Amino acid sequence: MPKVSSKRQITLPVDQCRLAGIEPGDEYECFVDNDGHITIIKKVSGAARGILKGVDPDTRVSEDASRQSSINA
Repeated sequence: MPKVSSKRQITLPVDQCRLAGIEPGDEYECFVDNDGHITIIKKVSGAARGILKGVDPDTRVSEDASRQSSINA
């Protein structure tokens, strides 16, 4: 079972990395919900390109608050 190192680093098991398509050097986003569950999402360049085309942003909500609300939903 993987453990958290003294530097708070976590090693992901190889089989999980293969399933998620995560390779050494990949970038990721990490989120924590109110129950303490951690979600790791591999960043993919251009993955959202054009998805929000024509949508006006709501500047009253920060990016971080928006991400958290989607996790807590």
